Amino acid sequence: MTSVRSRLVVLGLGAALALSGVARVEAQRAAAGPPDWPCVQRLIPELAWGTIWTGPSLDELERNWWEDEEVGRVARFATDRSTPGDEALERVRDFVASVDNGEAEERLTLLFAGLFELTDRERRRAIDGIRRASRAQMARLDDISAMVDELEERRADEQADEAEIERLAETLFWEERTFERRQQALPAMCEQPALLEEKLGRMVRVIMERMP
Repeated sequence: MTSVRSRLVVLGLGAALALSGVARVEAQRAAAGPPDWPCVQRLIPELAWGTIWTGPSLDELERNWWEDEEVGRVARFATDRSTPGDEALERVRDFVASVDNGEAEERLTLLFAGLFELTDRERRRAIDGIRRASRAQMARLDDISAMVDELEERRADEQADEAEIERLAETLFWEERTFERRQQALPAMCEQPALLEEKLGRMVRVIMERMP
């Protein structure tokens, strides 16, 4: 029983560390958003094009951005998750340079509309993924807490089955490892919306340099 008890002490410390880590995150995010938002960054569910675009209103466009086939290709390539930022920027720059002066305002506005819509869509997906991950973590933490309580009860029972205690201890160990690993991944996930905004901002600046 001694080895099991020693292991439980380690597991208990791990659970305490996990709980304290969650407490720190909760304190940091207190004013950042809803309960399932684990990021220190403030939650902004959707982008507003008027905050990053000073060109013609998108509401006054006479056609959709994808109706211009070349604009559609550029916008999709530049916002694809597999496209490196430098390549996306270069593709936008090449298109901007190729547009005739007489149609520059319309086509560049269409390009912005495409880049904005696709980026905002991808950003919403990223936010949804973060919130799903956060909810899963909180559910896992509830499971860990329940398992710790059960192990404490069994440890206090002198007639408890040692093999059963060992099995529960092993399960708890791996649950804590999973929790800690996924908790460590959250900060990188939280950066994704801002990185998408930065990428869009760089492309918008290239477009605005050419706008009449």
